[in-house]
Amino acid sequence: MMYHVPVLLNESIEGMNIRPDGIYVDVTFGSGGHSRKILEKLSSGKLIAFDRDKDVDRNLIEDDRFQFIHQNYRYLKNFLKFQGILHIDGLLADLGISSWQIDQHDRGFSIRLDGGLDMRMDQGQELNAANIINSYPKDQLIQLFRQYGEIGNARKLAEEILNGRSIQRIGTTEELRNIILRVAPRSKENQYLARAFQAIRIEVNEELDSLKDLLKNANDLLNPGGRMVVIAYHSLEDRLVKNYFRTGNFDGIPVKDFFGHQIAPLIPVNRKAIIPSESEQQVNPRSRSAKLRIAEKI
Repeated sequence: MMYHVPVLLNESIEGMNIRPDGIYVDVTFGSGGHSRKILEKLSSGKLIAFDRDKDVDRNLIEDDRFQFIHQNYRYLKNFLKFQGILHIDGLLADLGISSWQIDQHDRGFSIRLDGGLDMRMDQGQELNAANIINSYPKDQLIQLFRQYGEIGNARKLAEEILNGRSIQRIGTTEELRNIILRVAPRSKENQYLARAFQAIRIEVNEELDSLKDLLKNANDLLNPGGRMVVIAYHSLEDRLVKNYFRTGNFDGIPVKDFFGHQIAPLIPVNRKAIIPSESEQQVNPRSRSAKLRIAEKI
């Protein structure tokens, strides 16, 4: 089953600069497209993959060099330590949601398909989109849509949701979509819907906090010369990655030593983000927003 078409496959694998005997981590296994390509480069090396979605179990790879850990990548360091792995030579993260997840109507990720208001990447967790939409107070909804969706009329949207749920519980993506469309700008409805759904999804899955934990843990684990390769799909993710790769912090403010030299544990390999070619974007339209960044441990 094709769970997800690997985005920027060759560029990301080339960016990892893989050693045949190295230890590598793919923290977003999905369909295993990136993992299989990494394994092609290994001889005596090892690949550990993470994913919190149980649906990926059907894609697991039978290979003595491969190990799968069914966990959130924010706990990368703890679970690798449990396996006796204290250092790695490279890490790949293909962030966001997969094509498979979007196309499953019952998962609630799609702005097109009707389904339950879920949006959990890990279906074992309690908090889902319906909980947020039906229980968060107005101020919390406003902050969520402003911060994670960068929505200008977040207050108006929050008020419309409160009005809707006062009549009946909002339980499906179609019900939510109809409410959102009441305040969406003309001719920009789909973009507005995507931003609103993105904001809810980020909140459900704690995506930005998880990404921060991942970047810090990966930095601690990387051997000198090891590389971190991250593919982001929206500006909030990409900004965190770019800032951390350049400065070692998420604010993007350089920290200097007594002599005025910048203190940063990583060196960006590519000055500008790598984006998919026109041909890849045509074959896989969902790759259009992808940005690839690579950094090397000093």
